[in-house]
Amino acid sequence: MPDPALAPSAPRLPEEPEPGRLDALGHDVALAAVELSGQTLSDQDARGVKLDAARLLDCDLSSSRLESLRLLDCSLQRCNLANVTSRGAALRRVEVKDSRLTGISLIEASLTDVTIRDCRVDLASLAGASLERVTFEGCLLVETSFMEAGLQSVRFLGCDLTAADFRGASISRCEFRRSRLSAVQGLTSLRGAAMEWPDVVELAGELAAALGIDTLDGPPGAA
Repeated sequence: MPDPALAPSAPRLPEEPEPGRLDALGHDVALAAVELSGQTLSDQDARGVKLDAARLLDCDLSSSRLESLRLLDCSLQRCNLANVTSRGAALRRVEVKDSRLTGISLIEASLTDVTIRDCRVDLASLAGASLERVTFEGCLLVETSFMEAGLQSVRFLGCDLTAADFRGASISRCEFRRSRLSAVQGLTSLRGAAMEWPDVVELAGELAAALGIDTLDGPPGAA
């Protein structure tokens, strides 16, 4: 039996964070122990934003360019992060729930102890990213790119990964459970991952094609 993937650590959040408000995000803005609720911060352009021990509820950051974003011990619920771009972002002990991350770009980002649950993460890019102890649960990950990414103790639980791209990815102690993997690119990069048997059977044809295995239709000597 392979070693199981390790579950992410939970964020360390204050019991009663201070209510906060922002009209805009500026370069190197740092917020700690706050709760932002119902904030509209879309189309922002800010480098080095840092949130520490923060809760975001029903916030809209869509289409923002947040280079080198830092999230430490944060919880995001019902937020809109669609088309957010943040090359080199760092997320540690972060949970994201019931949120929209369609088209998010976290190229060369670092995700450690991150849980993403019941979210849309389709058409996203984590190319070249480092993911360690990350769980995707009940997520839509259609056409999401993990090209050249490093995945260690990453779990996909009940996710739709149709046409996701794992070309060049390195995988260690990763699990795919009850997840759809049809038309995935870079199937051979999943070497070493653990899957439930029904998922393996469903992928048998695509795995054979990826490995260059021809199928035989009849017994030896059949016409």
